[in-house]
Amino acid sequence: MPLLLLLCLVAFAFAENSGIEKFPFFKGERLDYVISWGIITAGNASLEIKSLENDKTEFYVLAHNNGAFKSIYPVADTIYSRIRNKNFLPEVFKKINHEGKYHASSVIRFDRVGEKAWLSDSVFTDFERKQKKRSADTVITISGKELDIISAFYFVRQQAELKQGKTESFSAVSGKKKYELKVVVYGKEQVKTKAGTFECIKIEPILDGDGIFKAAGRLFIWLTDDNRRLPVLMKSKIALGSIKAELTRFSQKKE
Repeated sequence: MPLLLLLCLVAFAFAENSGIEKFPFFKGERLDYVISWGIITAGNASLEIKSLENDKTEFYVLAHNNGAFKSIYPVADTIYSRIRNKNFLPEVFKKINHEGKYHASSVIRFDRVGEKAWLSDSVFTDFERKQKKRSADTVITISGKELDIISAFYFVRQQAELKQGKTESFSAVSGKKKYELKVVVYGKEQVKTKAGTFECIKIEPILDGDGIFKAAGRLFIWLTDDNRRLPVLMKSKIALGSIKAELTRFSQKKE
């Protein structure tokens, strides 16, 4: 489904830690988007940050379609990640998919001491009653600094510098594998959206080698050129056309 595909692709990012206290969105943020498939409004999505008292942070991504799409093929997807603030490394990642008659959940639990990631995937015949059609558990060896697809997205936003021509890479766990990911920084552009006009930095996340998104097409993301690093626009071409996520509203907690 293109709606969730864009949200997952958005998550690929890069490189060096720089202290989350410098970036205001970690004090609490909500971003709302309209998802367009060509000239058609296909759905809505939201990204939200919640700070916990034990020096941890939660990320939530919610997506659903609307209009004719919802009546034909309803979609309601949730993605969740929880990180430790001191090192920005995720402890747990969860993804729940409700797409038509397809209902599934994926969970990744990171064991940094044991250098393992424990993955559990299930497809349900009845999600409410937890009646499973099939399930599979996988263990992946990790080196210690792997991210998941949502923590990776916020990781790139807290970079101190995004310089034109810069390309860096890192590892992330997604699906049942560990992938090498990189991002290319193209430069600055002005972008007009429903939420306003912004001076932005254009980046392109890229998945190296074979992977689940290899044939998904190129993705471009525009982040505001300030310490908010708002992802105001995302565009990607896929087999069934092109899809766009445009920021419509945002809120951030103040000191």
